[in-house]
Amino acid sequence: MRAGRPRHAVEVRVSLLAISDLHVRHSENREVVEGLRPASDDDWLLIAGDVGELSSDIEWALRVLRDRFATVVWTPGNHDLWTLPEDPVQDRGALRYAYLVSLCRKLGVITPEDPYPIWHGPDGPVAVAPLFVLYDYTFRPEGTFTEEGALAAARREGVVCTDEFLLHPDPYASRADWCRARLKCTEARLAALPADLPTVLVSHYPLVREPTRVLRHPEFALWCGTDATADWHRRFRAQAVVYGHLHIPRATWHDGVPFREVSLGYPREWRPRPGQQGALTVVWPDDRGPAAHTPRPVSSRTA
Repeated sequence: MRAGRPRHAVEVRVSLLAISDLHVRHSENREVVEGLRPASDDDWLLIAGDVGELSSDIEWALRVLRDRFATVVWTPGNHDLWTLPEDPVQDRGALRYAYLVSLCRKLGVITPEDPYPIWHGPDGPVAVAPLFVLYDYTFRPEGTFTEEGALAAARREGVVCTDEFLLHPDPYASRADWCRARLKCTEARLAALPADLPTVLVSHYPLVREPTRVLRHPEFALWCGTDATADWHRRFRAQAVVYGHLHIPRATWHDGVPFREVSLGYPREWRPRPGQQGALTVVWPDDRGPAAHTPRPVSSRTA
């Protein structure tokens, strides 16, 4: 269990903190996870996917973090949903997702299948909504207008996401079909929230396409989200949107809403960022406004 606050400790503000793309199969990233700590015993941690590729690694990381933070909220990334030959859990597609949900519930970690928890901050309550919606190949390269044409254009450039081999859509016919099913059920749940309740939306994929514009290989945007979520931050009263996947940690603002990419990424990516490795992003309450940022392109072949 979490260690209690030391006697006579100075009180600090309770926050929603976030991180994603832990990729704990890398030993240096495991060390980062082992070093993560809340500032307050009551801090929550939002994990926006890609904890790891193996079920054992995912369980290890979630167990470590569950014991340190008051509440842990998780949504799957594409790597979490891969079925690797060496994983003792050989469930595919929706069955693998169901296995991970069951694992999280055993650990006391909140998933997209659970009631959205309400976080009570200084400005009032917000619903924290972990979203699992996948992608449907609608973030298409310029000059392409169909899924088939877009995928063909990506292949010509040598850009093919590993999901095409390891993220199985079973029992759906395709990942796009699975995405459409997830969009339908997720949208209904968000729409059922009280009309005056703000939200913090947590997704592995960016809900709008704009953050993908800086990818070194723009064709990789095909595996980065769906146009169907482009207005969700407005429709569902988002105070902040948290995402990962791109491995480009930064903040952008869309319709006045902060979108925070909270990826750790691979060691080769975070090593050049002095002081950033292991830093948790404060999502809410957030006193910062729009600020200048320098995009950091990454290789889109490995995200």
